[in-house]
Amino acid sequence: MLKNNNLRNYNNRYSRMEMKNVNKDIIDWLEEIIEENNSRVEHKEWKSKYNNYVIYDYEPFCTDGFDINIIVTSIDEAYLDFIKYLYEEKINTIKYLNNCIGV
Repeated sequence: MLKNNNLRNYNNRYSRMEMKNVNKDIIDWLEEIIEENNSRVEHKEWKSKYNNYVIYDYEPFCTDGFDINIIVTSIDEAYLDFIKYLYEEKINTIKYLNNCIGV
């Protein structure tokens, strides 16, 4: 799930995008894409699927049972739109390839 928000910081306009339940297998790829597109990961958290009170700001020893949530910021919203597009295309390609394997 992706959400776009706008923030004001030091009289500059920053755009913000929240990415929830990011696949842990592509998190490294996503962080690389974010960096390449003049954006940055503002906050990353691991939230337990089973207990709403358990939220880590660091990767837990066992990541099974956790959702990864990321907040990405950029000066230009076009970068965030492009990151969103690349992420959705990557997810769709993975789903398509998994369906091909299942046939």
